[in-house]
Amino acid sequence: MAIGFDKGFQLHSQGMLIRSQRAEVIASNIANADTPGYKAKGVDFKQALAQATNKQQMGMTRTNEKHFDVRTELNNAVDFRIPNQPDTGDGNTVDVQVERNLYLKNSMEYQASVQFLNGKVKSMKKVISGGQ
Repeated sequence: MAIGFDKGFQLHSQGMLIRSQRAEVIASNIANADTPGYKAKGVDFKQALAQATNKQQMGMTRTNEKHFDVRTELNNAVDFRIPNQPDTGDGNTVDVQVERNLYLKNSMEYQASVQFLNGKVKSMKKVISGGQ
């Protein structure tokens, strides 16, 4: 009996990739908090994961290492956020406190995914070794 590692871990690995890309978007917002005219961006995790899952189900594969891996691109999932605060006059919509909280939440979710995957790997090791 073959164990399908690819199917068992694909969704979780894509989720972790999307969380890491979301961390980059949030970090970019924080870095541009003082840039006049900068508009805060966000990633809709559910939409990004749905995109990745749909593309995975279509069976798209890379035929050359120079091609983009379309399964992991955040095509329509990155969008401008609706600001929580009024414009301060310079056109910047970044609220640093909100961004820091989002970064912390994203980091915790990423860490939870890592711990979940570690548990799955340990379980598979136990099954393979016969419970020893």
